[in-house]
Amino acid sequence: MISHLISIDDLSKAEILSLLDLAQRVESADRRDLFRRLEGVILATLFFEPSTRTRLSFETAMARLGGRTVGFSEAAASSTAKGESFSDTIRTVSRYADVIALRHPLEGTARRAAEVSRVPIVNGGDGANQHPTQTLLDLYTLKKCFGRLEGLSIAIAGDLKYSRTVHSLLKALARFDGIRVRLVSPKSLRLADGLARGLETEETESLAEGLRGTDVLYMTRIQRERFPDPLEYEKVKNVYRLDAAMLKGMPERFRVLHPLPRVGEIAPDVDETRFAAYFDQAENGVIMREAIFLKLLDPAFAG
Repeated sequence: MISHLISIDDLSKAEILSLLDLAQRVESADRRDLFRRLEGVILATLFFEPSTRTRLSFETAMARLGGRTVGFSEAAASSTAKGESFSDTIRTVSRYADVIALRHPLEGTARRAAEVSRVPIVNGGDGANQHPTQTLLDLYTLKKCFGRLEGLSIAIAGDLKYSRTVHSLLKALARFDGIRVRLVSPKSLRLADGLARGLETEETESLAEGLRGTDVLYMTRIQRERFPDPLEYEKVKNVYRLDAAMLKGMPERFRVLHPLPRVGEIAPDVDETRFAAYFDQAENGVIMREAIFLKLLDPAFAG
């Protein structure tokens, strides 16, 4: 049984599949049966970085299971703004709550939190490093769309250098057989060496080329907040834009995913096509985070 969820690297393939199966059980269960599973449990959401979907989906997941949430949504609302150390914040909050969902702009903070916390830590994103719950909900979405994970052809486009969602997803996809990945990015945002180890990959700078022959386009935004030089961001901020016209002739099975938020890289007219799966993907985030809480806190149900 997992005691923290810090990195997708910490999960075996069997554990990933177990969480996907658990999410399916959660989705199909009678909501009345789930509502009291975590009655009395307190979730602390410590978000040192802005978030909408991740934070609210964590909180919604806990509410659906009968628990409650405390926390903050920006660093300025915490005592770190007064000079308290990060470790002391975690030590203190772990005396108040039963589980902590953490987001922080610095890589490695989730691992550090796990070292000092008395309760499970769930990494909601640490800098450009990892976002394991996003990866799990992405895998769940893919499995729902295609009925399988093996043998898919996936194009991943946009910010491959700084995107923690991409980094986690690639590490997870490498556990499954026959997956082919097309990496679509400008040269300045290429994936770092080694992050796609174990996968069959090819690279291109063309989004049109990236779409050819794929089952899935996983689109990402160009993340302004990750660029050390604002001028470099300005050079690439509008490099890709997917619209409905680009999807003409795509096979019916094809799907477009995006971890959201989008800032212009997917035109609104794509929303009305049968290919758009990103809002379903966001909804799956609540289901998967329910499954994660049950795995951590209710082993009797999780099995």
